[in-house]
Amino acid sequence: MLATITWSISPEIISFGPIHIRWYGLLFATSFIIGFKIMEWIYKKEKKNLDDLNDLIWYMILGTVIGARLGHVLFYNPGFYLTHPIEILMVWKGGLASHGAAIGILTAIYLYSKKKKDQSFLYVMDRIVITVALAAFFIRTGNLFNSEIIGKPTDLPWGFIFTSVDNVPRHPTQLYEAFSYLASFFVLFSIYKKRDGKFKDGLLFGIFLIWIFGFRIFVEYFKENQSAFEQGMILNMGQILSIPLVIFGLYLLFRKPKESPVKKTNRKRNSMKHS
Repeated sequence: MLATITWSISPEIISFGPIHIRWYGLLFATSFIIGFKIMEWIYKKEKKNLDDLNDLIWYMILGTVIGARLGHVLFYNPGFYLTHPIEILMVWKGGLASHGAAIGILTAIYLYSKKKKDQSFLYVMDRIVITVALAAFFIRTGNLFNSEIIGKPTDLPWGFIFTSVDNVPRHPTQLYEAFSYLASFFVLFSIYKKRDGKFKDGLLFGIFLIWIFGFRIFVEYFKENQSAFEQGMILNMGQILSIPLVIFGLYLLFRKPKESPVKKTNRKRNSMKHS
């Protein structure tokens, strides 16, 4: 056996009576704190109202948690939760779906942008995906501490033996995704800084969708299926849900930006002068 790395770290950091502090929760909270600081820097740089940022964070938190939970309920185990509806509220037992989180975030940002005349949906998404990419890194690292979303068996030298699951070396797919998402964060943030926040609406959002969910389609081949019904499927649920998001990302990346009314009027005037 070429293995490897034995992973026996407890998902719990410390407990005080009924209070249990877990790595996943700590990393999840950390992602929001760092994300807030990044968005605060962006809003100050672009001279946006910081009170708006406080509203945006609450929209994001609610959209992420509600969307991720309902995504898990509806996409992966609807039969169980429809017969045990109270279990839907028991988030601490685990069960959050990234595709559900994506839908929740999109819905939350749409509702937020409808109330802010100077912040269109694509304007907000181009900036918020920078922080979401970083949050995805923290969340997948949390999955590693929970020994969940494990990979298929492997004989590669970096295989992980998750002792709480079995004694089989497996692909550390949590790390594959975490490193990919961290790289996407640096790329998106670099583009934003290099172009000083001035680029076609939807550019960063499109790159994010293609990168994150394109990689998700690839990495699913190394993962164990999350639900029994996925056995025998050519594409599992994670891959199926990723395809439309990648297609939408390609549309955003290659679409022709709309011409502003001012530029359109000036172009017509110049055309009439030279005719």
